[in-house]
Amino acid sequence: MDQFFIIAVGVPMILFMIFVAPTWLILHYRSKRQINKGLSQDDIKDMQILVDKAEQMSERIKTLEQILDTQSPQWRQKL
Repeated sequence: MDQFFIIAVGVPMILFMIFVAPTWLILHYRSKRQINKGLSQDDIKDMQILVDKAEQMSERIKTLEQILDTQSPQWRQKL
């Protein structure tokens, strides 16, 4: 009975320690390092592009609302 318990618990534990734990630690600390580095230049550039597009969309929405206000003043009440 004791041998079965040692094998049933020991073998999976050894396999975990050999294969899973090192991989887990490597991936964990690699992601921590990337988080601590902050945004890369490409990330900053992409974010600026998204900000510019959001500002353009905001202006377009304002323009469309102005057009709708002049052509159909009741459009907001229909929503």
